[in-house]
Amino acid sequence: MSKMSRVGLTVALAVTVFVAGGIGLFHGSADAPATAPVQAPSTSVLLRPLAAGGSLEDAIANLQQRLRVVPTDWKGFASLGLEYIAEARASADPTFYPKAEGVLQQSLQINGQDNFEALVGLGALALARHDFAGALADGRRAVAMNPYDADVYGVIGDAQIELGHYRQAFATFQTMVDTRPDLSSYARVSYARELQGDVRGAIVSMQAAEEAAGTPSDSAWASFQLGELYWNSGRVDKAAQAYRRGTELAPEYVPPIAGLAKVAWAKGDIDRAVSLFTEVVQRYPSPEYVIALGDLYAVQGQQEQADRQYALVRAEHDLFAANGVNIDLELALFDADHGAAPDALVAARAEWARRQSIHVADALGWALYANGRYAQAARYAGKALALGTRNASFMFHAGMIQFRLGNDAAARDLLREALATNPNFSILYAQAAKVTLANLEGVT
Repeated sequence: MSKMSRVGLTVALAVTVFVAGGIGLFHGSADAPATAPVQAPSTSVLLRPLAAGGSLEDAIANLQQRLRVVPTDWKGFASLGLEYIAEARASADPTFYPKAEGVLQQSLQINGQDNFEALVGLGALALARHDFAGALADGRRAVAMNPYDADVYGVIGDAQIELGHYRQAFATFQTMVDTRPDLSSYARVSYARELQGDVRGAIVSMQAAEEAAGTPSDSAWASFQLGELYWNSGRVDKAAQAYRRGTELAPEYVPPIAGLAKVAWAKGDIDRAVSLFTEVVQRYPSPEYVIALGDLYAVQGQQEQADRQYALVRAEHDLFAANGVNIDLELALFDADHGAAPDALVAARAEWARRQSIHVADALGWALYANGRYAQAARYAGKALALGTRNASFMFHAGMIQFRLGNDAAARDLLREALATNPNFSILYAQAAKVTLANLEGVT
């Protein structure tokens, strides 16, 4: 029994409490913006980007062998689709997504009547490709066939979150908890709490997720997420402990090493930070880690090395796009931060036309800022903060926008809040935030 169910925890957020399976989730007040025994992985694999390794490769090989023998096994094709999605996530290799789409569609061709498994798989694939409207549609079709499967609520709720439908998403996550309280549902509750500014509640929920973990890899994932919660709230030493625990539980799992690289940077050990991020990028070349390594080089004045990493980021973005992954949000922020302001605005506007979440609002506001359109930028920066999310980057962006508008008091308050929340929120901008705030306080 998890800690959460033992204490009968409820969520201290804003409005109504819903309690089931020992966990409660509040609705926020605004919609601001091989063989038969081989089983399909849960769609919650999207929530847990496990390390690449023998287990995934063996599962894929076994399913491929079975499908050669039994080519009408529609459930086997659906299972293989989820395994391909898992492999893409584990290896940061998007070329597995078209393979996943092919076998999921093959599953539907064999059985298009009551193929819940393939529909959930397509929803999971759409999430991975950032087609959130498509994921929501597939999830709704699947839940109409089987309303008793928790994973489908994870697909639906994740899509709703990314589309900015927060009230509906929180209700969906509550249904997921009611259906199956486990690592995946507790983790989603944690994220819902974090979005609404309840960092303490988010940590407690993630601790429950860690207790519910069934394997060392799952425990490592949850430990890493705890580290991120501590990191984002400025508790570097607590974050380091959680990251370290993640590396001990699953040495093959790379993200906690990236966490330790951030800790090394925060403590001023730049050489160790560069060494760790280099190891991470070699093992798991996710764009966010390549960018971090490039930014470390940049702030140290090693622009040639930084430019090599940034060129890799753009090549990776092209690879993701070629395999059906929408990367406009990530590209907008990268371009705004790295000297391509017009491109950033094009990408951010395109993404805002598709979905109006707080993360897209922040990216659009920052892209407008990079283009000198400060009054427009302020509108979207306000939307990004509408849920009360304790995100230091959001606060920094809003503060710099107010600074450019000449609203010194508002800028000072926002920059203070950003640095109080997480003084190490950005390799590129943490020092700029401190300098700007010091200048504002000197004026007053």
